[in-house]
Amino acid sequence: MKNNFWEWFKIRYSKIVNSIAFIPVLIAIAFLGLAVFMIYFDHSDTGKQIKDDFGWLSLKDATTARSIIQAIVTGIISLSVFSFSMVMIVLNQAASNLSNRVLDKLIGNTFQQLILGIYLGTIVYGLALLTTIRDIDSGIYVPALSTYLLIILTVVDIFLFIYFIHYITQSVKYETIIMRICSQTKSTIKKKCTLSEEPAEPENLKDGKLILVPNSGVYEGFHEDSVIKLCKKNDLVMSFLYAPGTFLLKGTPFITVISEKDFDDEKIKEILKKVHITNNETIEANYLYGLRQLMEVAVKGLSPGLNDPGTAVEALRTIGDLLLYRLKLFPDNTFKDDKGIVRIITKQKSFENIFEEVILPIWKYGKQDLFFQREMNNILIQFKNLLQVPVIDKLYVAVQLQISKNEV
Repeated sequence: MKNNFWEWFKIRYSKIVNSIAFIPVLIAIAFLGLAVFMIYFDHSDTGKQIKDDFGWLSLKDATTARSIIQAIVTGIISLSVFSFSMVMIVLNQAASNLSNRVLDKLIGNTFQQLILGIYLGTIVYGLALLTTIRDIDSGIYVPALSTYLLIILTVVDIFLFIYFIHYITQSVKYETIIMRICSQTKSTIKKKCTLSEEPAEPENLKDGKLILVPNSGVYEGFHEDSVIKLCKKNDLVMSFLYAPGTFLLKGTPFITVISEKDFDDEKIKEILKKVHITNNETIEANYLYGLRQLMEVAVKGLSPGLNDPGTAVEALRTIGDLLLYRLKLFPDNTFKDDKGIVRIITKQKSFENIFEEVILPIWKYGKQDLFFQREMNNILIQFKNLLQVPVIDKLYVAVQLQISKNEV
């Protein structure tokens, strides 16, 4: 029960933390706390002493203070609307010219969320101040220090807006988006592929109990530590029949389990809770998704509607760099418990399979473009010097023939 709650909590926590609203809400709450503190400080003896020592910090006209705060709140709201209208334009352009799967890289941008949070925080701060200005029988109370701080925050917001315009024009560049995908993909390869030499192919389990896919989706892997502990506790050996990144239909056998003990449906449910099958792929869970995103960017650039071979070449170069990185690192296909007993056997896609999956579709779309042919030829020559596999040799021959036709 405890493990189930922990798995549920981690899923919900991940969704909340990765939400576009998470950082802005935290910042808005922090600004609300700042407003409460500043109002208290205005009431304190220290605050009153500061206002007495520096007479120019006093605001004795409640109407003037209200006008200042109302003007600032209205202006920041307009600034927020304009800023994130620009973001929507950028998202639309990226979806149209690159791929709608790159939108996560823009929506989840931390800097944009920080800017949104500061804008919202300034609005919350101003509204909190507005409620404290009172005309009372004993006199007029105006939180002068808090109001001046609001003015300073507004000036900061204006400078952030200027920088935001510069930032958004840079983030819409194809090179920036491609390099962002490349960085995340390379980080995942480094995390998932920890061996410097290709491991030996393990023997597949025979005559084991088959576990079926509970729902259609993409298999992205499993929680290694939890599954190993489960296998050790129940004396299980598991073999995954498909490589991560494979789409599986509901009811497809995808795990073989051998157990010396009774293996009931409750244990199957416990295993399935620790296996990641989703309709929303992420680069952090599967580096192949990052390579496929770059492949889609290249294909979109080579399409007749966009006709941008320069973007396709940029994506191809990035894919080449990532494939070279993957060529030097290999994922482990067996997982052992603390006693050295093999508990989990996995299936991994070979370098040749990955190369074929992400390079051949690009070549199919770009083989008529001379600029793209030259770049593909350049990359293939370098890969041929590093690795001899049939798919590279075959594609190299096809590229040479296509170049010869164009020269004639």
